[in-house]
Parts: sequence; C-alpha cells; structure tokens
Amino acid sequence: MTESPRPDIATAARVVVKVGSSSLTTAAGEIADQAIAALAAALAARHHAGTQVLLVSSGAIASGLVPLGLTRRPNDLATQQAAASVGQGLLIARYTAAFATHGIRTGQVLLSADDLMRRTHYRNAQRTLDRLLELGVLPVVNENDTVATDEIRFGDNDRLAALVAHVTRAKALILLSDVDGLYDGDPRRGQAQRIAEVRDQADLDGIKLGRGLKAGQKSQGTQGSHGSQGSPSSQGIGGMATKVEAAMIASAAGIPVVVAEATSAPSALAGEAVGTYFAGHGRRPATRLLWLKHAAVARGSLHLDKGAVEAVVTRRASLLPAGITGVEGSFDAGDPVNLYDENGAIIARGLVNYDASEIPGLMGRSTRWLASKLGPEYEREVVHRDDLVILC
Repeated sequence: MTESPRPDIATAARVVVKVGSSSLTTAAGEIADQAIAALAAALAARHHAGTQVLLVSSGAIASGLVPLGLTRRPNDLATQQAAASVGQGLLIARYTAAFATHGIRTGQVLLSADDLMRRTHYRNAQRTLDRLLELGVLPVVNENDTVATDEIRFGDNDRLAALVAHVTRAKALILLSDVDGLYDGDPRRGQAQRIAEVRDQADLDGIKLGRGLKAGQKSQGTQGSHGSQGSPSSQGIGGMATKVEAAMIASAAGIPVVVAEATSAPSALAGEAVGTYFAGHGRRPATRLLWLKHAAVARGSLHLDKGAVEAVVTRRASLLPAGITGVEGSFDAGDPVNLYDENGAIIARGLVNYDASEIPGLMGRSTRWLASKLGPEYEREVVHRDDLVILC
C-alpha cells in the first residue's frame, strides 16, 4: 500500500471538518440534499475507520431564506437571526437523516463567541464535545446565529472551526468550500497556480486574497467578505482570506490543515495531495489566548506609558494601574480590551479585571497604595499576564 503524501492527515485520530454554505445550498438558496449526502458518506467512511469526526457546518441562515420567502442573505442582524432560527432546524434534520443511513448518530452543538473565550464556558463546551465523541456521536457544530450579535460573533465558521479544533485537541482540520485550494493569483485571470503546500508565513509572501488582503493577513471584519479569490459568495460570508487566516491559526497551534473543494472531501480526508496543505508547527496556546489574538472584538482600550509598554511587551509582565494614562470605551470586568502605546499603536489585547468606570480612579497609582486606601480587592492587576496576548 502506497503511503499517503500527508500521513498526519490520513492517520489523525480526531478530525474537524468545516463545510461552507456555498457547498450546501443550490443556486436558489435551498439545501442541496445530494451535497449533504455526499459529505455524510465521506465523513462516515472516516468515522467507521475509527476516527473521531466533528463537523462544523455553515448554512443555517442560507437554509432559512427560502422558507421565509427571502431571495438573498439579509443585511440586518435581526433578519439573519430569524433566518438562522428557521434554517438551523432544517439543516440539522438533513444531517441527522443523512448520517443515519450510515448508522451514525449526530448531535447539534451551537456555540457563541463567549463559549470559547471565558474559561468556564469553553471548559463546558470541551466536556460536551468530548463526551459526544466518547459516545460515538458525530457532533455538528455551528455558531449560534440566533443570539450572536455583530460585536460577539465569530464572523465566519472557518475561524470557528480552527478554534473548535484547538478546544477539542484535534489532530487535523479540513476546510471545505467551493474552491480547490489557495492560488498565487486569481485563477480566472492568467496562469495562476494552485499552492500545494504552506510550511510557514514566508510561503504566503506576495500572495493577495482579494479586497487587497495579503495571504495570512487578518481580515478586519468578515461581514460581507468575498468568496474565492475575490469572487462574490451569494450565501456565505467567509472567503479565501478567512480560510487562510483559520489555517494559520490552527497550523500555528500544531494542527495540520487542508483547504480543499467539498467534492474532494474523501481525498482530503485520506491525506491525498488535493487542495492546499498547511503544515502544523508550534505549540498549542491556551484557548482563551488563541481567541484573544485572532477573534476577540475589543470593547474598549487602555493607553500605556513607556514603562508599562516595556513591562508588558519585553518582560511579559501584567499591566498595573500605575502605567495607564488613558481609558476609552464602555466595558465590564472580564471583557477584552486593546492596549496602546504612547504613539497610538496597538501592542496587546487582554481581559480586563475592572469596569471602565473604575479605571480613571486607579490610573497612575500603585496597587499597594490602592489596597491601603480602597481595600485589598484593589491589589490586583488591571490585565493579568496570563490573560494577555502581544500583537506587535
């Protein structure tokens, strides 16, 4: 038997597979039963071979459009949530039926951004997913679009899939869509070549992913993103830029990734040389830190003096009240905030331990002085180093 060119994919004991809306719906926006059946067959084969498989599926909003008489994805959040409410039930029903023909039970898991940022929440999500897999159930995961707001949503399921792979300690991530990999240019123009393998950031230098984004560069706001290499996506919101970003998130945490066409799912799962392969490297950081760096939306900002910047960036120390020169925004204790240097450049992001209204009274003061005047509960960091990621 010939060895797979990607043995880490072929032999992975736990695999997360993500499929996009465009691969699940027809041109009219209806659920494509044949596509779901084909995907279920591919995942069932890997499941029966002894691999634990998790499916992260888009398509809830798209599935709810036709039943609600909508001709295209709505722009307003309330209608998106209404469509997701209707479509989620339809989508999971199709998956349940499709996997049942292979003797596999499914379980629906809806996650919000908070579920993967706050420790108690993501530990609960982790336990649930682990237990489903132990029971032989194939979890079908989606963002909880019915309650997510623009401020606290993942923005696209590619990023959600990368975080789920991290939370569940998966050994591989497969991102499926209507494109067959990453190209070094627009395949509709000229002689663009598919990139077979990405080993590190240097392999992406000079590659643009539509809307002026270079490969590996984080998209600032994924709502309304374009599809493959700049082509519009009628149902989904995640394009190639979000897939590359998700692949870099996962691969930097040691999880190998394949970006491939949905019709190539069996080959991708078998470790064959389809799509674009992102080699896993690095160590897995804490889940909340991964979220903070790649997906969290800051609720406010703190401005730091030179000494505090040096302490946070160079010495990897916690942020203390004495080094804060300004505060902006409205946030509560536990919310993510951005940290800025004296020149207004963002240097870090962290989970703050105080409400925004409390911080002006603490700025420039030592924790010892604050504890003596206000009580021992004020002898704590504004942002603890364990809840902080460096961005510069």
